[in-house]
Amino acid sequence: MADIKELEAQVAALKADVETLKANAPADKLSMVVMSGDMDKLLASFIIATGAAAMYEKVVMFFTFWSIPALKDPKKTVSKDTVSKMFELMLPNGAGGTKLSKMNMGGMGKAMIKAIMKKHNVMSLEQLIKTAADSGVEIYVCQMSMDLMGYKFEELIDYPGMKSAGVAKFLGEAGTSKATLFI
Repeated sequence: MADIKELEAQVAALKADVETLKANAPADKLSMVVMSGDMDKLLASFIIATGAAAMYEKVVMFFTFWSIPALKDPKKTVSKDTVSKMFELMLPNGAGGTKLSKMNMGGMGKAMIKAIMKKHNVMSLEQLIKTAADSGVEIYVCQMSMDLMGYKFEELIDYPGMKSAGVAKFLGEAGTSKATLFI
Protein backbone atom coordinates (compact mmCIF):
# COMPACT_ATOMS: atom_id res chain seq x y z
CA MET A 1 0.00 0.00 0.00
CA ALA A 2 2.88 2.37 0.81
CA ASP A 3 4.40 1.66 -2.60
CA ILE A 4 1.16 2.65 -4.36
CA LYS A 5 0.90 5.88 -2.39
CA GLU A 6 4.53 6.67 -3.17
CA LEU A 7 3.92 5.95 -6.85
CA GLU A 8 0.80 8.15 -6.85
CA ALA A 9 2.79 10.97 -5.24
CA GLN A 10 5.49 10.65 -7.91
CA VAL A 11 2.90 10.70 -10.71
CA ALA A 12 1.28 13.80 -9.18
CA ALA A 13 4.69 15.49 -8.94
CA LEU A 14 5.44 14.62 -12.56
CA LYS A 15 2.04 16.00 -13.67
CA ALA A 16 2.78 19.24 -11.83
CA ASP A 17 6.21 19.44 -13.50
CA VAL A 18 4.65 18.89 -16.95
CA GLU A 19 2.08 21.64 -16.31
CA THR A 20 4.86 24.02 -15.23
CA LEU A 21 6.84 23.21 -18.38
CA LYS A 22 3.77 23.78 -20.55
CA ALA A 23 3.04 27.11 -18.86
CA ASN A 24 6.62 28.31 -19.36
CA ALA A 25 7.17 26.93 -22.86
CA PRO A 26 8.06 29.54 -25.49
CA ALA A 27 5.28 30.69 -27.74
CA ASP A 28 5.24 29.95 -31.45
CA LYS A 29 6.76 33.36 -32.12
CA LEU A 30 9.82 35.17 -33.49
CA SER A 31 10.93 38.46 -31.94
CA MET A 32 13.44 40.67 -33.71
CA VAL A 33 15.30 43.85 -32.77
CA VAL A 34 15.96 45.88 -35.92
CA MET A 35 18.63 48.46 -35.13
CA SER A 36 20.40 48.96 -38.44
CA GLY A 37 19.19 51.43 -41.02
CA ASP A 38 21.32 49.94 -43.79
CA MET A 39 19.34 48.78 -46.82
CA ASP A 40 20.91 45.30 -46.92
CA LYS A 41 20.27 44.68 -43.22
CA LEU A 42 16.71 45.98 -43.49
CA LEU A 43 16.15 43.69 -46.49
CA ALA A 44 17.44 40.74 -44.46
CA SER A 45 15.20 41.72 -41.52
CA PHE A 46 12.07 41.83 -43.66
CA ILE A 47 12.97 38.69 -45.64
CA ILE A 48 13.40 36.82 -42.35
CA ALA A 49 10.21 38.35 -40.92
CA THR A 50 8.07 37.46 -43.94
CA GLY A 51 9.54 33.96 -44.09
CA ALA A 52 8.97 33.50 -40.37
CA ALA A 53 5.38 34.70 -40.74
CA ALA A 54 4.75 31.55 -42.77
CA MET A 55 6.27 29.38 -40.02
CA TYR A 56 5.39 31.04 -36.74
CA GLU A 57 2.06 32.08 -35.32
CA LYS A 58 3.41 35.54 -34.53
CA VAL A 59 6.33 37.70 -35.69
CA VAL A 60 7.27 40.87 -33.82
CA MET A 61 9.79 43.47 -35.04
CA PHE A 62 11.07 46.14 -32.65
CA PHE A 63 12.59 49.10 -34.52
CA THR A 64 15.10 51.23 -32.65
CA PHE A 65 17.63 54.00 -33.37
CA TRP A 66 19.01 53.90 -36.95
CA SER A 67 16.28 51.63 -38.33
CA ILE A 68 13.48 54.12 -37.62
CA PRO A 69 14.16 56.41 -40.63
CA ALA A 70 13.28 53.48 -42.92
CA LEU A 71 9.74 53.63 -41.50
CA LYS A 72 9.35 57.34 -42.21
CA ASP A 73 6.81 58.28 -44.86
CA PRO A 74 8.55 60.83 -47.14
CA LYS A 75 5.18 62.41 -47.95
CA LYS A 76 4.38 63.21 -44.33
CA THR A 77 5.77 66.28 -42.59
CA VAL A 78 5.44 67.41 -39.01
CA SER A 79 6.65 70.43 -37.09
CA LYS A 80 10.10 69.85 -35.57
CA ASP A 81 12.65 71.67 -33.46
CA THR A 82 16.09 72.57 -34.87
CA VAL A 83 17.93 69.46 -33.64
CA SER A 84 15.19 67.17 -34.98
CA LYS A 85 15.38 68.93 -38.36
CA MET A 86 19.16 68.36 -38.41
CA PHE A 87 18.66 64.64 -37.76
CA GLU A 88 16.08 64.54 -40.54
CA LEU A 89 18.54 66.12 -43.00
CA MET A 90 21.28 63.64 -42.12
CA LEU A 91 19.18 60.47 -42.10
CA PRO A 92 17.35 58.59 -44.89
CA ASN A 93 13.88 59.85 -45.72
CA GLY A 94 12.05 56.53 -45.79
CA ALA A 95 12.92 53.05 -47.04
CA GLY A 96 13.88 54.40 -50.47
CA GLY A 97 16.58 56.62 -48.97
CA THR A 98 18.51 53.84 -47.25
CA LYS A 99 22.07 52.97 -48.28
CA LEU A 100 24.09 49.77 -48.39
CA SER A 101 26.29 49.00 -45.39
CA LYS A 102 29.20 48.04 -47.67
CA MET A 103 30.17 49.10 -51.18
CA ASN A 104 27.59 51.88 -51.42
CA MET A 105 30.05 53.83 -53.60
CA GLY A 106 28.08 57.06 -53.62
CA GLY A 107 24.87 55.22 -54.46
CA MET A 108 26.31 53.17 -57.35
CA GLY A 109 26.38 50.00 -55.23
CA LYS A 110 22.77 50.51 -54.24
CA ALA A 111 21.74 51.01 -57.87
CA MET A 112 23.63 47.85 -58.84
CA ILE A 113 22.07 45.71 -56.11
CA LYS A 114 18.59 47.02 -56.94
CA ALA A 115 19.12 46.10 -60.61
CA ILE A 116 20.31 42.61 -59.63
CA MET A 117 17.36 42.22 -57.27
CA LYS A 118 14.96 43.18 -60.06
CA LYS A 119 16.63 40.75 -62.46
CA HIS A 120 16.21 37.92 -59.93
CA ASN A 121 12.66 38.93 -58.95
CA VAL A 122 13.67 39.84 -55.39
CA MET A 123 11.20 42.23 -53.77
CA SER A 124 12.30 45.77 -52.98
CA LEU A 125 12.42 46.96 -49.38
CA GLU A 126 9.14 48.79 -49.87
CA GLN A 127 7.51 45.64 -51.28
CA LEU A 128 8.84 43.54 -48.40
CA ILE A 129 7.41 46.00 -45.88
CA LYS A 130 4.01 45.68 -47.56
CA THR A 131 4.32 41.89 -47.62
CA ALA A 132 5.18 41.90 -43.91
CA ALA A 133 2.07 43.97 -43.22
CA ASP A 134 -0.06 41.63 -45.32
CA SER A 135 1.45 38.66 -43.43
CA GLY A 136 0.52 40.07 -40.04
CA VAL A 137 4.05 40.91 -38.89
CA GLU A 138 3.76 43.26 -35.92
CA ILE A 139 5.99 46.34 -35.72
CA TYR A 140 6.79 48.25 -32.55
CA VAL A 141 8.86 51.44 -32.75
CA CYS A 142 11.03 52.39 -29.79
CA GLN A 143 9.50 55.50 -28.25
CA MET A 144 12.75 56.53 -26.54
CA SER A 145 14.66 56.35 -29.84
CA MET A 146 11.96 58.38 -31.58
CA ASP A 147 12.18 61.01 -28.84
CA LEU A 148 15.99 61.17 -29.01
CA MET A 149 16.08 61.42 -32.80
CA GLY A 150 13.14 63.80 -33.11
CA TYR A 151 10.70 61.46 -34.86
CA LYS A 152 6.97 61.61 -34.29
CA PHE A 153 4.69 58.66 -34.77
CA GLU A 154 2.48 60.71 -37.13
CA GLU A 155 5.27 60.90 -39.73
CA LEU A 156 5.78 57.15 -40.02
CA ILE A 157 4.37 54.93 -42.75
CA ASP A 158 0.83 53.62 -42.56
CA TYR A 159 1.37 50.09 -41.29
CA PRO A 160 -1.51 48.09 -39.80
CA GLY A 161 -1.31 47.99 -36.02
CA MET A 162 2.15 49.59 -35.78
CA LYS A 163 2.66 50.95 -32.27
CA SER A 164 5.25 52.82 -30.28
CA ALA A 165 6.60 50.94 -27.29
CA GLY A 166 9.41 50.77 -24.81
CA VAL A 167 12.06 48.17 -24.18
CA ALA A 168 9.83 46.40 -21.63
CA LYS A 169 7.40 45.53 -24.46
CA PHE A 170 10.20 44.00 -26.52
CA LEU A 171 11.61 42.09 -23.54
CA GLY A 172 8.15 40.74 -22.79
CA GLU A 173 7.76 39.55 -26.38
CA ALA A 174 11.29 38.14 -26.60
CA GLY A 175 10.98 36.39 -23.25
CA THR A 176 8.20 34.20 -24.59
CA SER A 177 9.55 33.66 -28.13
CA LYS A 178 11.00 30.50 -29.63
CA ALA A 179 13.59 32.65 -31.38
CA THR A 180 14.96 36.16 -30.94
CA LEU A 181 17.18 37.97 -33.46
CA PHE A 182 19.14 41.23 -33.35
CA ILE A 183 19.88 42.86 -36.72
